[in-house]
Amino acid sequence: MTKKTGLFDVNIDLDSIMLVPEQTGSQRVNSRTIDEASGIIVQQMTASGYRHRTIKDYETIIRGFRKVQDVQYLSDITLNTIYGWLEQMQVSNQTKLTRLKALKSFLSKCFNNGWYESKFWQMVSVKVDKKVKKGADEKDIQILLSLLDLNTFVGLRDAVAVLTMYKTGIRINTLGQLEEKHIDFNNMVIYMDGAILKNHQFLKLPLDNQLLKLLQILIQQNQKIRSHYNEQNKNVFISTKGTSLNTKSTNNAISKQLTKYSKKYGLTNINAHALRRAYAKNLLNKGANVALISKALGHSDLGVTTQYLDLDVEQVASDLREYL
Repeated sequence: MTKKTGLFDVNIDLDSIMLVPEQTGSQRVNSRTIDEASGIIVQQMTASGYRHRTIKDYETIIRGFRKVQDVQYLSDITLNTIYGWLEQMQVSNQTKLTRLKALKSFLSKCFNNGWYESKFWQMVSVKVDKKVKKGADEKDIQILLSLLDLNTFVGLRDAVAVLTMYKTGIRINTLGQLEEKHIDFNNMVIYMDGAILKNHQFLKLPLDNQLLKLLQILIQQNQKIRSHYNEQNKNVFISTKGTSLNTKSTNNAISKQLTKYSKKYGLTNINAHALRRAYAKNLLNKGANVALISKALGHSDLGVTTQYLDLDVEQVASDLREYL
């Protein structure tokens, strides 16, 4: 047996000696491509429960930024490239702001992963004039409903869609995902789980007799159409071929129909968002407080709700005087 002599023991403090230098933040940025970073962040967003559509929007905006500015690495992203990207856009400031928010969110996630040492992008902003969009006029809604032919499937479907949005305030993409299981005819309510709502929270709203009867008729017609085309979905609002509607508002069949009706009948403010705002204003006129309206709309911020209500400045001042 060999006697231990300690010949091969190294009795020196090695902690202070870096055999392999640790990468600094700037080195990590220089070596990581935007595509690599995007791939990792998409995985993180998926694991965190982000919606597929949200992730796709992120990918589209980041890919567009990289292509337009001809950048490859995270280190290539500077204030100049961000401002240059914004400058070349031939879109409204509101659209610029939406895209900028997505880019800044992506960069913030990069920062959280340790790929940036500072949030230099925070100073970039786009000024947008805040305009209160008015809700649809009840008279216009009634005119539209009177012009739709409820003896046809499309006319019936569109009329029920208009009434559903006007009487519940649900978003157009939620409408497209609505299924028969979400409607409780016995208790006269609509149950919407987080899977079909923007804020991922549960929402329960009352339905009146008129809307319930129309929904029952529509569901019966849906069954005939699905049976004919051998479709198996349980969506409340379907296409003429029995398939589910595209939930993206710009491509949604209902949204396109509303645009067509607006032009055809000269109704200037008939669209999905205007119907939602009309629902909010109608609740306010009936005495509901802002907190209740906010809950019904599924808002997480009262500030967003107040923008929906189109409150007149003089009216606000007059109403507040009662509380002085």
